[in-house]
Amino acid sequence: MFGESAVMQFSELEELETVSADLLHIGKDIPVWLFEGHMGAGKTTLIKALCKKLGVRSHVQSPTFSLVNEYDAGDKLVYHFDFYRIKDEVEALDMGVEEYFDSGHFCFVEWPGKIESLWPLHYLLIHMEADENGVRMLKATQV
Repeated sequence: MFGESAVMQFSELEELETVSADLLHIGKDIPVWLFEGHMGAGKTTLIKALCKKLGVRSHVQSPTFSLVNEYDAGDKLVYHFDFYRIKDEVEALDMGVEEYFDSGHFCFVEWPGKIESLWPLHYLLIHMEADENGVRMLKATQV
């Protein structure tokens, strides 16, 4: 499916279980997922649903100040990044982002545009939008 896109639409939180299951099916072999979208589009909420589906039992929250949170998903780890507050890519390099990306574990990245030159060769790009009625549109593309 590389280069192809899947489009999903949802408006209720209850739909996130199905959306996250569908996304995990699409991106099951791609460890790095890049989440793009405006503030309030639902990126963190979707990542919470994905982590729950993967078996994470701990509290999932955006790592706005720590840059990365690590979650135990049983036999695997999930890394959740938020690069909204970084000033340049050097900060991401200093915290070892390339090693995380090469780990083979899921890496869910919010605000990936801040580290665009550090993106791996293959990734799942998820673009999210929310309209004024709370309907979320999601486009997932394997690159």
